[in-house]
This record gives sequence, structure tokens and C-alpha cells, in this order.
Amino acid sequence: MKKFGLYITAAMMTTGIIMWGEPMVSHAEPIMVEANENAGFETEDEDIDEDSPVLEVAGSEREDTSNSGPDLTVQARRREEAAAQAAEAEAAAAAAQVASKRQSVVNYALQFVGGPYRAGGNDPHTGADCSGFVKYVMQYGAGVSMNRSSVTQSTQGVAINANQMQPGDLIFYGNGSRINHVAMYIGNGQIVHASTYTTGIKISNWNYRTPVKITNVLG
Repeated sequence: MKKFGLYITAAMMTTGIIMWGEPMVSHAEPIMVEANENAGFETEDEDIDEDSPVLEVAGSEREDTSNSGPDLTVQARRREEAAAQAAEAEAAAAAAQVASKRQSVVNYALQFVGGPYRAGGNDPHTGADCSGFVKYVMQYGAGVSMNRSSVTQSTQGVAINANQMQPGDLIFYGNGSRINHVAMYIGNGQIVHASTYTTGIKISNWNYRTPVKITNVLG
């Protein structure tokens, strides 16, 4: 009987039927956890390392997003600056073009210095009066069409002050407010004009007479 009892006990141990006061599975859980830890598996209570490659990639992605380009305010300011620079360049180019045109018409007029004065004349090559001279020079030296008399020429262009004069502007003289003479300002306080029969086309100081009006017809 003793041997029979030992056989039963051995068989029960082998099949796991023997009871220890608590279910065997409760004793197996620590063993499974320990086995998992020994095998390198993490349990659900394990924290993720902050320096893990997964977090590093996520951090890089966040950095790339934040530095994807300048914000809208910076972009708008750059566009405004570029537009302002373009406008300045355009204005400078336009001013240079006008200055070149002014100097060109002055040079054209100066070639007739010493030419004859002729009342009613329209061509400085053969003789011209003051308004005929200005009309001819403006037309062929600057491409600007002018009226024939000094009175009507004074109505063209924009009236300016003496401190605004530039080469190519027109200065009108008269008795009181009545205009009877016109000349072209050539710079450095001087004018070129068809003056009298005696002197012909010559250069004078701009204020040799008191100006009645000064105009800018070249822009």
C-alpha cells in the first residue's frame, strides 16, 4: 500500500492535480513575469526611455515643422522692402532719363549761339525771334511741341519757383505782368535766348531782367 500511495502521489504531481491550498496558476504568475524579464520582454508597467530613438525622431520632426520657413510677417516685410527698392530704382532711372533729356536740349540750343535775330523768324539757322527760337529748339531738341508766341508758351508746362529751375526750363520776362520775352535756362545761373538784332542769339544771366514766370515743360 505504501508503494501504491507513492505512485498516486507521483502521478498527481506530474499532472498538476495536487492542490497546495491556492490554485497553481497563482504560483505560476511570478514565474512567468520573471521569465519574461529574463527573456528581455517589457511589462505594461515599464516606462519608455525619453532618449529612445522613437522620441528623437519625433523631436526632429517637430523641429523641422517649426523651422519650415520665415513667418508671414517676415515675408510681407521682405516683399514691401523689395517693392520699395524697385520703386526707388524706377524713379532714379526716370530722373536720369529726364536729366539726360534736359542736357540734350540745352546742348542743342547752345549750337545756335551767335546766330542772327529776326523778328517773326522761326529757324535759328537763318534767324529767329525769342519765341521762334524756343519753339524750334524744343521741337527738334526735345520733341516737345510749343506754341508760337511767348505769351501762349507761358501757359504750357508747370509753373515753378526760381530755386526749382533746372536746365531746359523756360523763363519769361515782361513789362510788369505782361510777358514779351522768353529764354531757356541752361544751368549755372545762365540762359540762352534770341535777344536783339544787335546781339542775336546769346547767353545771359538768368536775372538780367526780372522774370515774370518760370515753367517746366520737360517733366
